[in-house]
Amino acid sequence: MEPLVIAKTKPAKKRPWKQEIRRNWPLYVLCLPSLAFALIFSYGPMGGLAMAFQNYKPWLGISGSDWVGMENFVKIFQYRESTQAIVNTLVIAVAKIVAGLIVPIFMAILLSEVRNLGIKKSIQTLVYLPHFLSWVTVAGILIDILGLDGGVNRLLNFLFGIDPVYFLGDPALFRPTVVVSDLWKNFGFSMIVYLAVIAGIDPSYYEAAEMDGATRRQQIRHVTLPSMMPMIIVLATLSLGSILDAGFDQIFNLYNPLVYSTGDIIDTYVYRSSLLNGQYGFGTAVGLFKSGISLILIVISYRIAYKVANYKIF
Repeated sequence: MEPLVIAKTKPAKKRPWKQEIRRNWPLYVLCLPSLAFALIFSYGPMGGLAMAFQNYKPWLGISGSDWVGMENFVKIFQYRESTQAIVNTLVIAVAKIVAGLIVPIFMAILLSEVRNLGIKKSIQTLVYLPHFLSWVTVAGILIDILGLDGGVNRLLNFLFGIDPVYFLGDPALFRPTVVVSDLWKNFGFSMIVYLAVIAGIDPSYYEAAEMDGATRRQQIRHVTLPSMMPMIIVLATLSLGSILDAGFDQIFNLYNPLVYSTGDIIDTYVYRSSLLNGQYGFGTAVGLFKSGISLILIVISYRIAYKVANYKIF
């Protein structure tokens, strides 16, 4: 019998760009609104980054304000408020990342063990619904139920006789409150990703484990978790890029001057120092510093995801 010979096909020649545009011009026209939006609202405002190197005065404009070089960046590490905002951002963001990885994995495994499809879908819908609520709405709910005369304090007083606790006004309790409320709002969305991974596991793996006498706990440990590990590694690695993003919408709607020491993050500090206090150059410098560090972390996280889990953007 003659060996099978596979003919090698030549790669298709790339069309010249003029021919490509002439052939697919309707598609390029459809992209124009998105391109214009990005240029106007994403790239156009980047010219204002020059304020980070100026003692910016609104009445003088960028062209008339004095250049101060790196002075605004030096002030970031001289002001106690700015360094505290950086520390708060790191603490809150890391806590959110860790909780946002562990809880969705745990809940996805528990939910995958539910055999009643109706109960399973109902629970999945209930935990997913808060993701669609804005932080303005969620903050209003939290302020009502966590207030001194809110439902939580009334319940604690009724069950344990505890005096009212101001969860959103106590610096020691503000960070845990922020992390738990963010977890309640968003873990349902992350859980769906892990449920999809579990649904894609080959059932024969479980059948083989069951034939070997493995219990459900052992099947989860030796089949489910190893199958989920590539996705866990990818999501954990990519989350490094948002380690300086502790959630402006949430913090801004929940914090107050009583908890600035533990709740003020980089984004809220930039908002107050620039828009409220008029330190536009300094506020721009803080924002640019955060963006630069975030860019470096994103590049590193994608490289790690590619090396460890062979994750590619395209």
